[in-house]
Amino acid sequence: MHELDIQVRVKTRHLPEHLPSDSSQFAFAYHITIENKSDETVQLINRYWRITDANEKTSEVEGAGVVGKQPILKPNESFEYTSGAVIDTPVGNMQGYYEMERENGERFKLPIDVFRLAVPHILH
Repeated sequence: MHELDIQVRVKTRHLPEHLPSDSSQFAFAYHITIENKSDETVQLINRYWRITDANEKTSEVEGAGVVGKQPILKPNESFEYTSGAVIDTPVGNMQGYYEMERENGERFKLPIDVFRLAVPHILH
């Protein structure tokens, strides 16, 4: 089985307006673009995230699809969505994978590298 060229790009932003001003938590949005650069059609079946805050508190999120969808990506197609995470510290990170399925029914994991969640200007 050869590796398929599927790229995942992530942009994050802090969402101070999403929580009450007296909240001790921090909300973030992450915008993900999944781009199928292979010559095969694939479908995103499941997602898995590990979210870690600065105190090493970890939460896991897994389930079917993303934002209620299980997108099918033909060659050269992309899919974008935005979701969010709330953590207890102004800095944290996320990583995980998508479980993808090829047309022949074979499933594989598409890893998503660690990306940072950070309130702007908190890191020097």
